[in-house]
Amino acid sequence: MDTDPAPAPAPPGAAPPPLPLAGLTVVAVEQAVSAPFATRQLADLGARVIKVERPDGGDFARAYDTAAHGLASHFVWANRGKESLALDLKDPRGLEVLHELLAGADVFVQNLAQGAAARLGIDAAALCARYPRLVAVDVSGYGPGGPYAHKRAYDMLVQCEAGLVSVTGTPEVPVKAGIPAADIAAAMYAFSGVLAALLRRGTTGRGGPVEVSMLDALAEWMGHPLHHTMHGGEQPVRTGLAHAVIAPYDAYPTADGDRVLLSVQNDREWGRLARQVLGRPDLAEDPAYATNAARTRGREKTDAVVAEALGRLGADEAVRLLEAAGIACARLNSVAQLAAHPQLAARDRWRQVDSPAGPLRALLPPIGLPGGAEPRMGAVPALGEHTDALLRALGMTGAQITALRRDGVIA
Repeated sequence: MDTDPAPAPAPPGAAPPPLPLAGLTVVAVEQAVSAPFATRQLADLGARVIKVERPDGGDFARAYDTAAHGLASHFVWANRGKESLALDLKDPRGLEVLHELLAGADVFVQNLAQGAAARLGIDAAALCARYPRLVAVDVSGYGPGGPYAHKRAYDMLVQCEAGLVSVTGTPEVPVKAGIPAADIAAAMYAFSGVLAALLRRGTTGRGGPVEVSMLDALAEWMGHPLHHTMHGGEQPVRTGLAHAVIAPYDAYPTADGDRVLLSVQNDREWGRLARQVLGRPDLAEDPAYATNAARTRGREKTDAVVAEALGRLGADEAVRLLEAAGIACARLNSVAQLAAHPQLAARDRWRQVDSPAGPLRALLPPIGLPGGAEPRMGAVPALGEHTDALLRALGMTGAQITALRRDGVIA
């Protein structure tokens, strides 16, 4: 089969290729997490992202907390590298400014309450009809139609509607995910939808609408329990950190107060665990433990044997013995331990991002482009920080900008 030749390596000392989205302009009327996190991915990859916010407080995620040196942790995480334009879209003059920006934009993203964008004439369908090259994204809670279209759709509510909470937690207590899983799922599908639509535009010359809902995104992530239930007839049970059909597979306390999670995937691994870690070679052949089916039937006894052995060891020693035996294992880290994780430090994953509160630590985005420019991790913007510069770039005079600010159209 014929294959294209591999590209020639860059000559020594040559500048790395630019970020893949350099030169693209994104305009976003966004709030909370789903749309902002999607557009942050675009900014990290080189796109110019203009974030349109309400003059009276801006994106309400700015006020969620003050944990990041006085700034909101959600906002810091999802909004680096953007320009903030504080603009009242309910005023015709504000809406006119938005359209001037859209006339030169490549991508538009919005996650206003259902129906709000259509009332303003800035839903994806309307904008793509007006600007044929524009890729326009509508991010919603439940999609544009159906009985749930106008329901409020906060992350925890969608986690419940999508069944995620029903499979997360202990047998006694269902719990929501500790991160905004529905928001993140929608954000990442919006991000990949933009990339796909831009590729299509490259061949057809036309942009087009992209539609993503939080429920659709999280329902897709529920694929394993969903198919297990639909085709097997039973919903997977909640097992905490344990696995429903594998044993041992759980987190066990160690002598120094930590917890170590281990996973035995087959009976050969159980034999190594019994001999090299538990100090019980007899259990490798004992019919009550020798097969995964037997260990799962007797899960309480299996867990007790493992817990007793690991409870005599410190976490470091437990991990060392497990790894020497070829048993998959991990520490049950806290968030603070993640921030100090040796793997992230060894791979130089941390950078500093500017913000109105000063430099803040932030992780490099997960998408690596070896040999290319490093992702652009720009500053977290203050509300309306770029308003004047953006309006001047559109040709407005100082007097016009002053009048708009006086009338509350901008901030």
